[in-house]
Amino acid sequence: MADGSVPVEILGQRYPIRSSLDTAYVHELAAYVDSKMKSAADAAPEGDFLRLAVIVALNLADEVFRSRGIGDGEARDVAERLRRIEGLIDQILTDADRARGPA
Repeated sequence: MADGSVPVEILGQRYPIRSSLDTAYVHELAAYVDSKMKSAADAAPEGDFLRLAVIVALNLADEVFRSRGIGDGEARDVAERLRRIEGLIDQILTDADRARGPA
């Protein structure tokens, strides 16, 4: 989608979102935020809109940070496995050189 306005609704409020993202994706994002806002509003019905938005923003940031951590952990595991494989290959090559004897 070219830069345009996508109308979305969050907690009954309509917002025109300017974005170059696909319209369906923007609606999906808004629906996700709307569900998080509704959950926060149910948990703290006396909260004002700004307070709810801050709580939701913190929860979403937590989700992002945790998902990054999972990815980082997996990347570290892969890097460690690669180091082990590299060590094994080096050892095999060294052993093969020794078995062949002097050139």
